[in-house]
Amino acid sequence: MKRILLFSLLCLALVGFSFEEFDAIFFEARSERNPEKILQLIQTLESRSDLNQSSELLTILADCYLEYGDWGVPKEQKEKTLEQARKYAEAALKLNSENGRANYIAGAAIGRLAQYKGIIQSLFMLGDFDKYINKAISLLNENDEKERLYKTFALIASGMRYRDVPWPLYDYKKSEQLLFEAAKLTPNYSNIYLELGHLYVKTNNKQKAKEMFQKVIEMGPHPLLVQTHFNAVKTAQEELEKLK
Repeated sequence: MKRILLFSLLCLALVGFSFEEFDAIFFEARSERNPEKILQLIQTLESRSDLNQSSELLTILADCYLEYGDWGVPKEQKEKTLEQARKYAEAALKLNSENGRANYIAGAAIGRLAQYKGIIQSLFMLGDFDKYINKAISLLNENDEKERLYKTFALIASGMRYRDVPWPLYDYKKSEQLLFEAAKLTPNYSNIYLELGHLYVKTNNKQKAKEMFQKVIEMGPHPLLVQTHFNAVKTAQEELEKLK
């Protein structure tokens, strides 16, 4: 009972927060991969009477659902949670179609939802994925720290798309190019090298794959993506074992 009361009081305390304050809470929760903090933020944002008039608040809410669907809910709830991410991102875009971050979130949600669909349906979703992700890449300002990070995410997502689609739609050269562009923008983000490692495994370049996985293990975390880095290290270690 005390925990429920405390949770309710925290939600009430957040109601008057500005976009910047909500965004700071989101970045902190994502860095920690803290599901309770993300859920608290979701419930607070959904309770706001002005939510549907603010592209910025809808974008944070969509981002919360994207992250929560990735690591905060059981497997059987992931698809439903990612549908919420797409819904809120597209609502944000109806208010401001030039919202680069919302374009990225909509595309990323579609990309992650595709894995729950059959191969034919997932291929039909590629058009929407490309539309949103390519627009995000064109809109996001790499001279702004947070926008540069989201542009990096979008480049990684596009690189994975060209790596992971079935024959004859894949393009490994384009995948590598996009991932290198991401590394140029944010060289201290270990997931880029993890995805490059997976690419080199697919192209049977074991030496390069080992180099990328080893780089992930040896580098430090991006300050805004700490837990993501430690998960990447664990995956890189597992992949190196397979290559021995």
